Amino acid sequence: MPAETSTKPSRTPAEVLKAARQRDSADKRGRVLKAVQDMLRDNRRVTFATVAREAGVSSWLVYAPGLRERIDQARARQAAQGHQDQQSGRKISPASEQTDLLLARQEIKRLRTENGQLRQQARVHLGQQVEQLGNHDLVDRVNELTEENLRLSTAERQATAQNAELQQRVTELEDDLAAARTSLRRMIREQNGQGNT
Repeated sequence: MPAETSTKPSRTPAEVLKAARQRDSADKRGRVLKAVQDMLRDNRRVTFATVAREAGVSSWLVYAPGLRERIDQARARQAAQGHQDQQSGRKISPASEQTDLLLARQEIKRLRTENGQLRQQARVHLGQQVEQLGNHDLVDRVNELTEENLRLSTAERQATAQNAELQQRVTELEDDLAAARTSLRRMIREQNGQGNT
């Protein structure tokens, strides 16, 4: 009895790409969370920009759901503990906090603008894909119509040839009928002529 071989269905390129993206996203998120823990442990000031730099990820990722909340919690924890700057040993002043807040707002504004631009690019790209799909459908339809036109042209030529043959046959039959009539008249005259004698 032959051993059964398990045939695992091969994944499509899209599925492989999706899995790779998911792994990459999970890796980056893990690095962000580790960076937050390390900064809290080392008593380093937690900001969105420093977490992104520490984790080696883009600044927009640290604002993603799930990560943003963790960073906000870490910042709130440091604020409640009266966080001190590790390098200088000085407490962070309210003015410094205001500056950080202003910088964060500017970063958010920049990210929103970038997000809007990316969404617009995605719309344009999607529109192009839809147009290409539409063009492909149109090309298919034109090909179908061209084939139908060829078929109808062939059928028309055949019908025209058949019509010409039938016309020729009608002409021949009319000639035969005319000859038969002439022959019949001659026979009638001959019989009438013989009957008179």
